[in-house]
Amino acid sequence: MKVAFVTPRYGPQVMGGAETAARQLAEHLVAETEWEAEAYSTCALDPHTWVDELPPGDTVLGGVPVHRFASAHGRLPDFYNLDGRLRLAPRQATRAEGRRWVDYNGPVSPELVEAVGAADADVVAFYPYLYHPTVASIGRVRVPAVLHPAAHDEPCFYLPVFRGTFGDADAFCFHTAAERMLVERTYPVAEKPQIVLGLGVGESAGAGRDGGAVLGLGDRPYIVSVGRVDEHKGSKMLASYFAAYKERHPGPLALALVGPVSAELDPHPDIVITGVVDEADKWDIVRGAQVAVSPSALESFSLVVLEAWVDRVPVLVNGTCGPTREHCERSGGGLWFTSYPEFEEALGRLVADAALRAALGGGGRAYVDRFYQWPVLIARYARFLESVVARGRGTPGLL
Repeated sequence: MKVAFVTPRYGPQVMGGAETAARQLAEHLVAETEWEAEAYSTCALDPHTWVDELPPGDTVLGGVPVHRFASAHGRLPDFYNLDGRLRLAPRQATRAEGRRWVDYNGPVSPELVEAVGAADADVVAFYPYLYHPTVASIGRVRVPAVLHPAAHDEPCFYLPVFRGTFGDADAFCFHTAAERMLVERTYPVAEKPQIVLGLGVGESAGAGRDGGAVLGLGDRPYIVSVGRVDEHKGSKMLASYFAAYKERHPGPLALALVGPVSAELDPHPDIVITGVVDEADKWDIVRGAQVAVSPSALESFSLVVLEAWVDRVPVLVNGTCGPTREHCERSGGGLWFTSYPEFEEALGRLVADAALRAALGGGGRAYVDRFYQWPVLIARYARFLESVVARGRGTPGLL
């Protein structure tokens, strides 16, 4: 059998996010099961502009055929005014306003929508919920549709236009129980087949170098945050909190922000911003950190938290983010904060207590081994897809 994944961007150039999850699922399905997989996407890479950067056409990545289509447009300038207005009261928006929000947000590719509708797959997996390729295509496919929402508790999630998107899905694949509860509180989909799957992780892919040396910090202790350096991901808040912490607790501790930069931060002598690094550098930096911090309130899973636990590094997460806090509560692998005083207290405890760091890191590693090793996870996903195919396509547009 064959599954077609539909994402707005696809490829190894994409760091983190739902689209990376889709690529990893596709590649592991092909490598570890009898399933075939293919991917349908645009030529974009940048989630802020959705400008075409890659050539259209067909290629193969990691054993998965990838079909790329040019976009009629990426994110339009009018999006920001519309988004600023609708986010004040998203439930009060009309469906027409919501459809305009989706269109302005981009990427819009009529050729991609047509190709998805004509795909010869047995089941189509859409990932994530909020972009045009999913909204425009999920009601048009003739075979069962699985929605991987990758949903956050954010204003756009409540736009009425997405009632149709969730209603057109035949089944759901969630990252965490917290995400499933969020969706079920908002849309009447609890009776549809669903699975809480998460994502798989492998062993550390580092080169065995000292993380401080990679960062140019020498033997200074440091904490790390991996992911897009972006205000919406909590990077500015983390930098501000860390600067305040250093004023109150002088010393050699540094902060490394590792990932693509889309927000300008005030310079600070104890904050290193690396930009994009290769996988070996990322793993070496994480392994050498005392603590890995996930400051984002908008995560549906957070692979970087689990990757820290692969190397037994404890984590400190934003306590308002249900999925990352759920990981910490279930694993005993980290602490969380919801304010600066809580951040200061938690970070101080972690930095001062090596035994605590070791205990939390060990709990996180045990959690990863039990639930998120690829062979077990991908076998569960394959069985779920088989059950969805057996049930067949429902009637789109019921919600």
